[in-house]
Amino acid sequence: MLAYLVRRVLYMIPTLLMVSFISFFIIVLPPGDYLDSMIVEMEAMGETVDQATVEFLRQEYGLGKPVYVQYWRWFSGILQGDLGYSFEYNRKVTDVILERMTLTVVLSIATIIFSTVVAWPIAIYSATHKYSLLDHIFTFVGFYGVSTPNFLEALVIMWLLSDFFGMSAGGLFSPDYMDAPWSFARVKDLLAHLWVPVMIIGTGGTSGMIRVLRANLLDELGKPYVIAARAKGLSETRLLLKYPLRIALNPFFNSVGWMLPGIISGSTIVAVVLSLPTVGPMLLRALQTQDMYFAGSFLFLQASLTVIGTLISDLALAWSDPRVRLGKHV
Repeated sequence: MLAYLVRRVLYMIPTLLMVSFISFFIIVLPPGDYLDSMIVEMEAMGETVDQATVEFLRQEYGLGKPVYVQYWRWFSGILQGDLGYSFEYNRKVTDVILERMTLTVVLSIATIIFSTVVAWPIAIYSATHKYSLLDHIFTFVGFYGVSTPNFLEALVIMWLLSDFFGMSAGGLFSPDYMDAPWSFARVKDLLAHLWVPVMIIGTGGTSGMIRVLRANLLDELGKPYVIAARAKGLSETRLLLKYPLRIALNPFFNSVGWMLPGIISGSTIVAVVLSLPTVGPMLLRALQTQDMYFAGSFLFLQASLTVIGTLISDLALAWSDPRVRLGKHV
């Protein structure tokens, strides 16, 4: 097990190097750079552009140098803990990300908890009460959640809350607490607004988890070892929890590590629709304006968490399923 862990960690190094290379070059692949985008926007608004200032900034931040030089400047900074400088916000990328990271993590973790707490009991009930009335209802709800885009749900819920209840579904705070320091009252206000984006973002993940867990559990309940255990007099609850459910959770453990990058990014499109102060809309803006250091650093951070999360998933899967054990040949 230890040799497997060390080998996987060593594999992560070239993987992350390749990801950093691809991420940065995708950002700089379109013609022009951030300053070109800024000039176009300023000219569209009728403002004059000082070419001397533009050339100075281009040299100051290395935008006039070859792409591989820009890449090495950026990646060598990452190795020293410096994610670069955001042209859009005129601040260090680390400061820009940390500014909204707290709310992004809170929203993402709340969504994961919501999806797990809702999906598991429903999936277990649907599998153990196959083709019952509630099973048909949950199946319909599951298909609805999987097939309906989250941003469309956000628009519909915003309309319903506004027209019928006089409530605003946008944002995570009331205007009075938007820029207020953290306090018990601000946390209470956050919780009062948090349930709307959590339900909207969590609908798709919850529905998908219900469908997968129900299908796997039904498959396990029909296997000979379950029939034999039931014939020996093992209670249904103990039988369900000890064997079939544990194996049916394999897809959950297999994908639990993929939740890590989602924790820091949230749902970008829903965040834009609901005007959520999370990192996702900032990343979208960085991609639009070719703010390469911000976009590249954030994509690299997400890729790193994906690689780490995949390792966590493999270890969790090996722990959860007795049939999956890491021997000396793995």
